[in-house]
Amino acid sequence: MPNSDLVTVTIVTYNSGRFIRRCLDSILEQRYPEKEIVVVDNASRDGTQDILEQYEDRCRIIYNDSNLGFAAAQNQAIRRARGDWVLTLNPDVLLMPNFIESLVEAGRLDPRIGSVCGKLFSMSADFRLPPEPVVDSTGIYFTPMLRHLDRGSREIDNGHFLNHEYVFGASAAAALYRREMIEDVSMDGDFFDPDFFVYREDADVAWRAQLLGWRCLYTPLARAYHVRTVLPGNRRALPPEINMHSVKNRYLMRIKNVTPGIYGANWLSITARDLLVLGCCLLWEHTSLKAFWYLARNWPRFLAKRREIMRRRRVDDAYLASWFRYHPVSRPAPKPAPRALGASRSTQAAL
Repeated sequence: MPNSDLVTVTIVTYNSGRFIRRCLDSILEQRYPEKEIVVVDNASRDGTQDILEQYEDRCRIIYNDSNLGFAAAQNQAIRRARGDWVLTLNPDVLLMPNFIESLVEAGRLDPRIGSVCGKLFSMSADFRLPPEPVVDSTGIYFTPMLRHLDRGSREIDNGHFLNHEYVFGASAAAALYRREMIEDVSMDGDFFDPDFFVYREDADVAWRAQLLGWRCLYTPLARAYHVRTVLPGNRRALPPEINMHSVKNRYLMRIKNVTPGIYGANWLSITARDLLVLGCCLLWEHTSLKAFWYLARNWPRFLAKRREIMRRRRVDDAYLASWFRYHPVSRPAPKPAPRALGASRSTQAAL
């Protein structure tokens, strides 16, 4: 039986040796006592497994024989979770001591809250902080082009994003999910769609959760640092396989989740973006063209997923359309309990 107080932290590693030790230590040092850690390693070859062996007495470690991708491996970990809350975490994230506690306190404010995200700051791959704090993510939002972006990404933190707010969704780099929502939005037992393999799977979950009537809450009291390697401006520096999945998943997410009202209201913006993506693939990024072949080859299966999502849809187009803007959209949310506020102030004083 799930434990209503227990938080299961799920991590997927793949050649994450330079990050994973400090990530695990930051989890173990959390002030929230009711937690467990499940790590799935996707056949790392850089010494990650040697590091993980040192934590086997404090974590449950699963060693895969091959790289199953982020989505499938996270599903592995989530199936072994015993908590009523699941915190998906990238190995390149460093948590502040009250991070988990603040997320759980926020999630308990409203039973309709299915996911909670905190304030992520950027840091370099060697865990150095920039001279001024730079925001990495305060949740994700969608534009009329059906692009999903991180709220506040690359902005200097000047004291904004200080309120509890409802946002479209959470970045799975550090997202707390309610088990009830996980079970509700899962399809064929999978929370994250394994067809995504890697990249955009969290935006797909966020969109599906919105369709089914769940809310995502942002709390500024939960703070962490993240090494982000995939950004809109550094596409040419990424491996071709990652870029191919990015193209594939853009359209797969749309096939599954877009409603006629959203498409009809934004078709011009969507078409303009589509032409740009297709042109780039034809002229420069030829390795991403196989994304379209993958989509065509599996079209019947993806349409079946769409039919199931639309059959279970609980919100109308007017509500959904209010989230698709060129600027980040948020809505007022309940205030946190005084105890959570006090914990946050203590943490900020220690930094």
